[in-house]
Amino acid sequence: MYLFIGLGNPGPKFENTRHNIGRETLMKWQVNLKLAPFEFDKKWNALVSKNKKAILLLPETFMNNSGKAIAPSISFFKIRPKNIIALHDDSDIEFGRTKLSFAKHSAGHKGVESTKRAIGTLDFWRLRIGIQPPLRASLTKGGKKKRVDAMKLVLQKFKPDEEKTLKKVIKKILEGLEIIIADGPEQAMNFLNQN
Repeated sequence: MYLFIGLGNPGPKFENTRHNIGRETLMKWQVNLKLAPFEFDKKWNALVSKNKKAILLLPETFMNNSGKAIAPSISFFKIRPKNIIALHDDSDIEFGRTKLSFAKHSAGHKGVESTKRAIGTLDFWRLRIGIQPPLRASLTKGGKKKRVDAMKLVLQKFKPDEEKTLKKVIKKILEGLEIIIADGPEQAMNFLNQN
């Protein structure tokens, strides 16, 4: 049994923001596969979709407090850390790219840090979804490529000219999630990490 966690912020204000790409991708997967509908669990403060091979969890807490919803669900379902996959945005990865990794540090991502505290270890899978716009050469930095600061980036909505790439990325992720269910995360790495 796998537990897939879609990290993000609840509420209409945060819909379609870069920070919510993990949460919204998991919601699309539930709809596309006609999985059990999400139901609100008051004890965990989370939306839960229970299925034969996977549980989908959407914390209804803000990103920084995701662990408050994750900890009780792990305990209830008796999920081992190696069977947990957290989907989340990553401002260090260029938009259009994805990376599935195991037991990696949070790199300052508050939702991942909260998840780690809830699980009690770093030994879980992270599906990192790039949100960083393509790097541009900056005249003020002597021609060096300049990244957009994560704090300015995460609450931005995707632009109309990014929609085509966004659809491709989500399609790829959904295929990757199917590989995880069928063959395990190790088998999905090559597919999800090739760009």
